Amino acid sequence: MTSPRPRTLRAAALTAGLAVAGLALAGCSATNQITTEDQYSASDGVRVTLGDVRGSNLLVLSAGEGQDGALQGGLVNDGTEDRSVTLAVGDEETTVELGPRETVLLGTGRADDDRFTEVMFPALEAMPGGLLTVTVSTPESGSVEVRVPVLDGTLPEYATSVPTPSS
Repeated sequence: MTSPRPRTLRAAALTAGLAVAGLALAGCSATNQITTEDQYSASDGVRVTLGDVRGSNLLVLSAGEGQDGALQGGLVNDGTEDRSVTLAVGDEETTVELGPRETVLLGTGRADDDRFTEVMFPALEAMPGGLLTVTVSTPESGSVEVRVPVLDGTLPEYATSVPTPSS
């Protein structure tokens, strides 16, 4: 009868050790939530979902309290039917039409682009650094209120998009 070679024993021990280490490390993902699966607002704005419609990176740019504000971000229709999305602050509202699977960007200064819509709210009651309640609604899914951050032109990426102060 022959005995196993020392090399074979080492290889078997190494394989068993790697298997145990692999199982131990894999166990971490079994008990912890995978954070890359979480949807979150990766920029300065907030997200909202209402039925087939998603609002992404929504924020308002304004020169100051009592001044006009421009809603920035995007609206996405994930459905196969047209959607009318109403965006309102107080009594001021704007309706944006979205075709099936269409994305419309919100902001200022691109009126010549069909996929870009300007949404302005006069005389905001929120100052930069604060939050403004915006109501997002569709006839099919009702409405939801979302607290949207108000920013000014301090950050260079927003400096050219802030509406000029009203007189």
